[in-house]
Amino acid sequence: FRVLITDVYGRRCAVTGEKALPVLQAAHIRPVTKAGPHRVDNGLLLRSDIHTLFDQGYVTVTPKHRFLVSPRLKRDFDNGEPYYPLSGKRIWLPGRDEDRPSREFLEWHADTVYRG
Repeated sequence: FRVLITDVYGRRCAVTGEKALPVLQAAHIRPVTKAGPHRVDNGLLLRSDIHTLFDQGYVTVTPKHRFLVSPRLKRDFDNGEPYYPLSGKRIWLPGRDEDRPSREFLEWHADTVYRG
């Protein structure tokens, strides 16, 4: 899964464009533990800090491929300044449609995990 996601995202974070491989992680949109498949359309390549925030629901990606940061990040931690300027921006997507994040998985994350 990690190799596939890293390759289809061109070795760059979908949100920030970061290319330093040691900090990039393949994230499941819907985790395997929650019936998410090991498929490319259920993955995003994210910088490690963004991956953690994604898994904890402080950020999400909309079905229209926009990155969103929850107001809860500021409220819960009195922080988050580096992330708010990224909110609303379109993420970088793989070239092939079949490699892009599935609308179904993005909606699941937004409805189930995101603390919006």
